[in-house]
Parts: sequence; structure tokens; C-alpha cells
Amino acid sequence: MGTGGRGAVTDVDVAVVGGGQAGIATGYFLRRAGADFVVLDDRATPGGAWTEYWDSLRLFSPAGHSMLPGWWMPPEEGHEYPSAHHVVWYLTEYERRYRLPVHRPVTVERVERENGHDLPGGRLRVVTDRGTWRARHVISATGNWSAPHLPSIPGREVFAGRELHTVDYRGPDDFAGQRVVVVGGGNSAAQIIAELSLVADTTWVAARPPRFMPDDVDARALFDLATRRGRGEEGPGVGDLGDIVVVPSVREARERGALKAEPMIERLTPGGVAWPDGSTLEADAVLWCTGFRPALGHLVPLGVDDGHGRVRVGADNRAVAEPRLSMVGYGDWTGFASATIIGAGRTAKSTVAAVTEALEREGRV
Repeated sequence: MGTGGRGAVTDVDVAVVGGGQAGIATGYFLRRAGADFVVLDDRATPGGAWTEYWDSLRLFSPAGHSMLPGWWMPPEEGHEYPSAHHVVWYLTEYERRYRLPVHRPVTVERVERENGHDLPGGRLRVVTDRGTWRARHVISATGNWSAPHLPSIPGREVFAGRELHTVDYRGPDDFAGQRVVVVGGGNSAAQIIAELSLVADTTWVAARPPRFMPDDVDARALFDLATRRGRGEEGPGVGDLGDIVVVPSVREARERGALKAEPMIERLTPGGVAWPDGSTLEADAVLWCTGFRPALGHLVPLGVDDGHGRVRVGADNRAVAEPRLSMVGYGDWTGFASATIIGAGRTAKSTVAAVTEALEREGRV
């Protein structure tokens, strides 16, 4: 959906920044509430970060347990665990199904208080490369994918090989016959090295020994477990089970001995990597599967950063320092599993309920 020119100013009740899974789940509930809202997305096509994942990536749970509110994800023919391509299709059809007012491509440059003042009942200005939206409430749903984290490590300036992050990885073909070091102890590292090890000489390093979950545990069990803990029921927490879901590709790689992790490296060298004990390894590439930080650059003018790269929020996900701002989809600090498909829907529901209540007090819904 297009939008106006750079000088255009449009008034709405709610502006949602980000059109990925969290943004459109938020849009679903705003539509149901009858709010006047817009979703602003910087990508040219629907699908959020799923359009950029590597080809072989699969969800940790079947389609029937990976849905946004209102419409169960249809299964992908021939696969129990849906691919990233299937998720993109689902998110695209979801937008169409609920006729969500998504404007793209629109880059949000900043969110600021109108006239620089924090006035009761005042609006927030969402300034973009395609115009400005004046909103009574802003819901930020930009996620983490656009802010990859690279650890600080000596030697990066002298390493002659390739350095990549998870966001740069598309598949194993570019690494065939090469020596590749994969850094990180989570699901991305395990899934990537599972397929890389079929075509390349791979070495896996992690800050601590990777912890594999029991083979019969996937996202269905994890979410049910966390839900019970959230209700105060006794039992193990998600973290007690491990960090890595044993999807079929990971199980196969583990069985052939490809998932033995070495301790964390100390530095890069011109020709590879080195450990604290002085041992070295030659490498053509280092792939950092070291996570992400919340993409919050657009919120800098509001001064809501808590000093640790997050925004302090209340139980309703509204920012403590700016109650006209809410946060959805950044991880457990914005609702349990809110960075997952099913978790995004659950936290979007409660967040929109709080925003709707505020609009009702203002006489807007």
C-alpha cells in the first residue's frame, strides 16, 4: 500500500512501526477494536525478517502451533516443520485476509514529541521518508533482525578471511570446500553448522557447551511449559531443558558427530582464529551466530532507552518514560516469547487492549 509524499502529514490514533509478524498481529487487534491506525514497514514486500532467513531454516514447531491470531497457519505440504518461505507466504496472505493498512516501503526516521513538548493529550510525530504521521499512540514492533550483534574480539582488523553474521548467511554453497568457524551456542548456530558441515570443514565454538533439549521437545512443549509457569504452577522452566531444539537436521548432524563444540576463541589472526591456550586454527571464514539487539534507533528522540539497549515497560508493555509508546515483539521483556509467531499474537492482544483503553478514556474509540 502506498502513501503520500515526504511533506504530507496524516493524523491517526495509532501508528505501528514495523510490519513483520508482531506488527501485523498488532494490526489485527487494532482492526478488531475499530481503531484508526496505520502500519509502517520499511520492507518492499510482506514477510518481515522471514524474507531474509537462510533457505533451509525451519520453525521449531508444526504449522498448527505457529499461528497469528484469527487464522491458523496452513501446513506446508511434505513438511511437518514449516520453512521460512512458507512463513513469508502465510504472513503475506494474513495481511490480505484482514485488509491491514500497511504502508511500504516506508522508513521511519524518528519518533518525537510534537513540538518537543510532553503535553497531556499531545501527539507523537512519526517522521518517515514518505511523510509524517501524528499519532496519539505509537506501537513499536521493529524487532531485532536489523541490529545484529558482533562481540568485541581482538584481531578483526587483521583477519584476511570473510566475516559474516547470521543475517548474511543464505546457504552452504558459498562455503563448499572451505574451512569455516561458526561461533555461537544457540539454535541458529546448530542449524547452520548442521548443513555447512556437509560441504565444508567446520569448527563450532561457543562460550559454553551447547545444551540440547530432549529429542521429543519442540516449541509446542516449550510454550505450554512456560504458560504453566506463568500461571504459577510448579515445574521446570524452559531454560532447564536446554537451549537448542533438536529439529531433524540437527539430530542428523549430531548423530554423525558434526556438533561437537570447542571453547570460545580469544582472537582472530591473519589466517584464522586462536584460543587462550595458544592453539590456532586456519579459517577461510568466521560466521558469527551471536544474536541481535533491539532495533530502537527510531526512538532515540524520546529518550526512553534504559541504558542497556532496551525500553523499560510496564505490565501492559507501555513505556514507563513515555506512556504513549508501547513495545511489541522484542523478546521476553515485552511478553513471554513475543519474538516468536505465536508469542507475538498473545502479547499484541494485551498491548492493544491497554492502548484501546487509553483511547477510550480520550474518547477516540
